[in-house]
Amino acid sequence: MLKKNFTIFVLNFTTMKDMNYTGGLYVKNGRLINDRMDGQTGIARVASMKRAVDNDKKINMIAEGIQLAEDKKGFNQLEY
Repeated sequence: MLKKNFTIFVLNFTTMKDMNYTGGLYVKNGRLINDRMDGQTGIARVASMKRAVDNDKKINMIAEGIQLAEDKKGFNQLEY
């Protein structure tokens, strides 16, 4: 009788442990831990990196133009 109750307890413990791990999410020390993979494919990741590089180039061009305009303003105010 004792062995049967112990077996049921062990089975219940393992199933409860497995229930805490669902789809890459599990509870550890009372906190929900996300162990899932990224939702992006490799192609989507490369496309977003390319978009970020293009945006960075545009921002640098605008900043460079603003700097040149500021320098030109200062150059026109020089007295010889």
